[in-house]
Amino acid sequence: MKPGKPVLQSVRLLDQLRERIRYMHYSLSTEKAYVHLVRFFIRWQGRGGVMRHPRDMGAPEVEAFLTMLATERHVAAGGMASALDALSGLAS
Repeated sequence: MKPGKPVLQSVRLLDQLRERIRYMHYSLSTEKAYVHLVRFFIRWQGRGGVMRHPRDMGAPEVEAFLTMLATERHVAAGGMASALDALSGLAS
């Protein structure tokens, strides 16, 4: 078991996400999928013209995003779980 979490070296959000994923030893395909989902989430939330940092968002924004994936994009349960896992990686 690894002691604690390492200090993230990068200042950019997606680079921090990549660092965290690599620390957890996830596959490269998982890393690419998570980064894509997080980027899509940020852009989708900013569709009104104002992009916000994910730290300024909470459960209502995540719930709205997951609802959109299910209703408009017809994403399966496994894809929804992946999206939730990817967004959870931002909070770590």
